[in-house]
Amino acid sequence: MLMNYTSFNRYIQSDAIQSILDKRKDGTFREFFDDWKWIFSFSARYKGIIVFYTFLGILGSSLSLVSAWISRLLINIVVGQEREQLGLLIGLMLGSTVFNLVLGSVSSRINTRISIYVNNDIQSHIFEHILDARWKELSSYPSGDLLNRFNNDVGTIAGNAIGWIPNLVINIYSFVITFIVLFRLDSIMAWIAILSAPFLLAMSRRIMRRQKEYRKRVLELNSGMMSFEAETFFNFDMIKSFGVFGYYGRKLKEWQKKYKDYSLDYNMFHIRTNIMMTLVGTVVSMAAFGYCLFRLWTGQILYGDMTFFLQQRGSLSARFNNLVSTIPGMLNSAISAHRIRELMDLPAEKHDTESYEKMKENATKGLAVEFKDISFSYHDGRNGEQHVYENASFQASPGEIVAILAPSGGGKTTFMRLLLGMLEPDKGAVVLRTREGEEVQVNADMRLFFSYVPQGNTVLSGTIAENMRMVREDVQDEEIVNALKTACAWEFVEKTGIAGKVGERGRGISEGQSQRLAIARALVRNSPILLLDEATSALDIETEERVLSNIIKTDPNKVIIVSTHRPSVLKLCDRVYRIKDGRIEQTDFSNVRKEELQMPENRPVRIDASIPDLSKNEKMQGVDWWEM
Repeated sequence: MLMNYTSFNRYIQSDAIQSILDKRKDGTFREFFDDWKWIFSFSARYKGIIVFYTFLGILGSSLSLVSAWISRLLINIVVGQEREQLGLLIGLMLGSTVFNLVLGSVSSRINTRISIYVNNDIQSHIFEHILDARWKELSSYPSGDLLNRFNNDVGTIAGNAIGWIPNLVINIYSFVITFIVLFRLDSIMAWIAILSAPFLLAMSRRIMRRQKEYRKRVLELNSGMMSFEAETFFNFDMIKSFGVFGYYGRKLKEWQKKYKDYSLDYNMFHIRTNIMMTLVGTVVSMAAFGYCLFRLWTGQILYGDMTFFLQQRGSLSARFNNLVSTIPGMLNSAISAHRIRELMDLPAEKHDTESYEKMKENATKGLAVEFKDISFSYHDGRNGEQHVYENASFQASPGEIVAILAPSGGGKTTFMRLLLGMLEPDKGAVVLRTREGEEVQVNADMRLFFSYVPQGNTVLSGTIAENMRMVREDVQDEEIVNALKTACAWEFVEKTGIAGKVGERGRGISEGQSQRLAIARALVRNSPILLLDEATSALDIETEERVLSNIIKTDPNKVIIVSTHRPSVLKLCDRVYRIKDGRIEQTDFSNVRKEELQMPENRPVRIDASIPDLSKNEKMQGVDWWEM
């Protein structure tokens, strides 16, 4: 789609400049201003260093011009064989060069350091805000998009937050001072220099536009290839088991061919345009060179003057191009800042530190958790309103094991998120209650009273001790070992000790062992409420019963809420709740239907609910299920 260039941009035809002009026209320039105001809020703390950096840049540009002027005088002296000031000028030339080199190095160092500081400041600020953002709003952003904003957009901002204004000031100063010097020496030469710059810029707009298209396309190809590679390595076990190396090898070659074809096509375009630009630049340079030769031939200037003119003509054109090129960088930074500000505008979770401190005093005696007439719906712009719960009630008291049953997509995950305060109900309340009857609504701070073992493999790469300490950094080694024993994990950890390492996503251990480590990690947290979301699905029945029995014996005041479909777990529970049609209903153990459970197909099932060392097992003893 061709852009409609307006105002003075009809002659320059820059997409970046036109975007800014359009923003002024449609009233969104205020957003652009606010984006840069937000960027400056991070760089403001370094304003002293920024001013110093700008001063160094201006001083460096001045010294470069002085060095060029001294070179002019040296050439004139050598050609004229005048030696009176030769030594002085050579000394000044060397001193200026060395000083300019030091200034350039210091400026580069300062710019790099500040860019890193700003990048880290923004990333830290965003990271903390993302972690504290409400889950419902945050979940609308794909993880890949969050990572892209967190890394690439922040990098773009940091690269321009410090350098944009100093570089703009330095380039304007250098352009003006160079033009003034040239104009004082030869006004015609000054105008030739300044007029050639827009001409070359106009000629280069096509290649700049094509470079933009190429970068976008290459980024898309790189993203696609990276996604393919990550997915391949993530599913390496499946690929090996099916023996489909050939298929994935061909897919990789297809991606490589796309990248090769586009890169070679762009390379040919670059060669053609480079030839054209070189020819145009040569014509302009020859025009300036011819003018200088004419002045030299007629004796109006000396050879050193000619060298100075030609050198500064190129410098003036470069400064003009640098000035114009700051606009795309400024625009890209504003776009990135706007994307980051969207994350910063996400509402934060609710906190109640005072209530947490009150509840903490009684938490060791046990806490009850209750749903009080909860109603909740997801509000999706694409799919409309999706009702999940309507006047739902649920409760679990200290010392109880309570099961929750739900079909796939029936609201079990939402149930867990409401318990943890990650979602807020539309109506009703989720409360924690002490034995003395004091109640507090669940919020982000109350989440510290929960230990959660989600579905899937949540073991991280590193040592077993590091996996345990991520939930409680001050835990002692002895406590870690006790938690591993309670979770029946010590029997395989003992061989390597807690310093033993596991790979990414628990590589090197089985799924059942990963689940036991995750349960041990939750026990290390030592919270009064334990949530197990299908957390024992990979364990055999005997180990499963031992784990749950150990937990209750270790802490008889703990609430255990289990999401499961396994009869071996349900028979241990004091109560069973079923999520159905937006309600949470308590049901009798014997009323749970066969199709709601996980069991081998076409096998007779008889449940013997007697469990050693579990004082409350008499509630379910002798319960028979289906005779098949």
